[in-house]
Amino acid sequence: MKALLLENIHPIAVEILEGRGFEVELRSGSLSEDELMAALPGVSLLGIRSNTTITAAVLEKAQDLLAIGCFCIGTNQVDLVAAAEQGVAVFNAPYSNTRSVVELVIGEIIALARRLPEKTSRMHEGVWDKSAKGSHEIRGRTLGIVGYGNIGTQLSNLAEALGLRVIFFDTADRLAHGNARRVGSLDELLGQADVVSLHVDGRPGNAGLFGAEQFAKMKPRSVFINASRGMVVDDRSLRDNILSGHIAGAALDVFPVEPKRQGDEFESVLRGLDNVILTPHVGGSTQEAQEEIGYFVAGKLAGFALQGSTALSVDLPAVQAPELGSGSRVGYLHINVPGVLAAVNQLLADHGANIEGQYLATRGEQGYVVTDVAEALPDAALADLQGSPHTIWLRTWRP
Repeated sequence: MKALLLENIHPIAVEILEGRGFEVELRSGSLSEDELMAALPGVSLLGIRSNTTITAAVLEKAQDLLAIGCFCIGTNQVDLVAAAEQGVAVFNAPYSNTRSVVELVIGEIIALARRLPEKTSRMHEGVWDKSAKGSHEIRGRTLGIVGYGNIGTQLSNLAEALGLRVIFFDTADRLAHGNARRVGSLDELLGQADVVSLHVDGRPGNAGLFGAEQFAKMKPRSVFINASRGMVVDDRSLRDNILSGHIAGAALDVFPVEPKRQGDEFESVLRGLDNVILTPHVGGSTQEAQEEIGYFVAGKLAGFALQGSTALSVDLPAVQAPELGSGSRVGYLHINVPGVLAAVNQLLADHGANIEGQYLATRGEQGYVVTDVAEALPDAALADLQGSPHTIWLRTWRP
């Protein structure tokens, strides 16, 4: 089977997939919709990062595709509904780069509080500007975290250790870490925080979450950080508030429109502003994080293709089947209606199959059952299963 990996995925992913018998093709950049349609015939596994968009049209054309690995946290670049309908498993790395993102944000908080972007820029211009004007310690300041998930909670812990007071707002019910304090609304957070840091996901409802109204409610001379999703923030409103002096500084790692390839020109209304840090979506781009992501996602892709495991899939029913040591395995993805499992087991019994283990789960309109049997099922049994009107796909594996 063939794997196509895009966007400079860490070499350990290549090592793992080749070690499991896959032919691996690498491409350094992302691909457009048309380019994907041309590249995916014959490809079983696709690895992407955040700049490649997988549409329903791409999935419809990719008849050989078994699974997509998002070598990053988010999966909003993939049409998950269409992927599920096609029976294509999607995996990501929801925890692997958390520490890297948090360390970047901590560094940005300190740099903005000390106005280091201006200091270093003027030094490079040959200007010696030794002044404490506008420069502050972060100890005792209030950090407001919007989105208290994996990244938000770890940021909370590190920030508190540095002497920051932490408040947070999340639409979900989250347990406060340490001395962090939950607030009841985004407006309440904005009115109290000296630093506002966004850590929300890419769901459509978060588009345009932060604009002129929200910036106006922030404390005068506060600091703003976005290391979540570019589409969440109105960058023009941010520019206006920085130029007016209402916002003292900002750091952004994500943007509404990002270059597709290394070296392409980056355009933003935030370029050239004092005390603004702009980084090219590198929050999770440390060697440690990328290696961990490569290891984790490649392992999930191989486990699905070679063993049928859907554990931690974001779109298919999650079944964690043990390593297949002997016998034969049948994976059956089907429409989730009553009576399918009973029919499967009756069919297996009719063909004399000795079931050694069975693992199943449902998710929305789909069900997935993995059955381990002592001997390979006869072709007639597989044909009967494949011919069911409830079948999405049927696959078999041997150790």
